[in-house]
Amino acid sequence: MDPVLTPPPNRITFTRGVLTRVRVENAEEFEAAVAANAAHLRDWVPWADDPEGRHLRGGGAEVDWVSGVSYLYAVRPAADGPVIGGLGLYRRIGDGGIEIGYWLDASHTGTGLATVAVEALTTVALDLPDVTRVEIHTDEANRPSSAIPQRLGYRLVRVDQVEARTAAETGRLQIWITP
Repeated sequence: MDPVLTPPPNRITFTRGVLTRVRVENAEEFEAAVAANAAHLRDWVPWADDPEGRHLRGGGAEVDWVSGVSYLYAVRPAADGPVIGGLGLYRRIGDGGIEIGYWLDASHTGTGLATVAVEALTTVALDLPDVTRVEIHTDEANRPSSAIPQRLGYRLVRVDQVEARTAAETGRLQIWITP
């Protein structure tokens, strides 16, 4: 029998905004934010340029949430604000583990917003009863993305050689884990 997976909360407030669960009724807004940032994201997010890929992420978020596969959040500066990024929790790294992925609108990068949002989501993830570790996976060439787990005290535990998904990636996947 599969264990019952406890989902995280639908809304997470943090110092600079709020993470809101991506649902069917707001999936188009999420997908539009990704599309608007495709040029900024394409080096690191293989589905950013693909309308079908964006829809699978946004439109499929409800099914994935209910099944416990993943939990997708829109990053907003306020509860009624626009989507300025996305954060997700993904149950794809084995028992006891959950992975965090993230992206931000180009105009909000380099401001520390992603760091405080990931910090909030890390805390929530570690409070889930079935989670004992949180991982962040970053390509070695994506220095801004890998700076976030470093700032938050994650440890680099290994670098895996994987197939690069985009032209900018090296295929050297850094695996960061909570202390």
